Amino acid sequence: MAALRAVLGYRGVPTPRPPPGQSRRAAGGLLQRLGQWFYEVEAAVAWGERLQRQRLQRRNAYHGFLRDTYGDNVAAAVFTLSCGGGFEGQKHWIRPEGRWQPEVLRLRDVPVVALDLSGSPLNYNGLDNLVPLTRLQHLDLSGCPHLDDWALGRLHVFGDSLRELSVARCPRVTERGLATLHHLRELQRLDVAGVHVSSPGLVRILLEEMLLGCQVLGMDLGEGTGTGTPPGESKPPT
Repeated sequence: MAALRAVLGYRGVPTPRPPPGQSRRAAGGLLQRLGQWFYEVEAAVAWGERLQRQRLQRRNAYHGFLRDTYGDNVAAAVFTLSCGGGFEGQKHWIRPEGRWQPEVLRLRDVPVVALDLSGSPLNYNGLDNLVPLTRLQHLDLSGCPHLDDWALGRLHVFGDSLRELSVARCPRVTERGLATLHHLRELQRLDVAGVHVSSPGLVRILLEEMLLGCQVLGMDLGEGTGTGTPPGESKPPT
């Protein structure tokens, strides 16, 4: 019995182990499969990002043919509708609900006075379709995820006409872009709610000094000016 235990092992027959070379080959194969999987995932992510950039570029393409054929107002109107927005040209709003409305092509001599591009994919390049407008008074760009400071710098062309502007909740807009709005001399209402800046109260004061007579909405004067109470603290008793 002792001899049998010595042959089979004290606690039973030991589990056979592969040769050292075979173990290294198995581990190498697993690492190779993992590396291939990570490469495929990285390639898929890069392809998805490239597809998104191409789609964004198409959405913001310049409507040169429409502008040459039907004029600036029609080109801006069609571009706005293609982005899911609406416009006002004949004392009523036209939006992309339902089927295509042929009346848009008859607006060659009807100036576009208001555009609603809120939440649209508008970016710097897409503004090529809007900057020729000379009678634009109302422009809603709130919630546009691709609108940045460079794009705001192009709005100076509306300095003699624009009355109302909203860039609320635009994540890429900063105080640098807001500073370029000083060209909008006729602006009466500016909505900057949700725009992330380091000192909201100070930025609002600067905007009001820069845009005389303009109502600035969306920034608390008590924030960032040194006069407010720090978050989480109560005012001392008087």
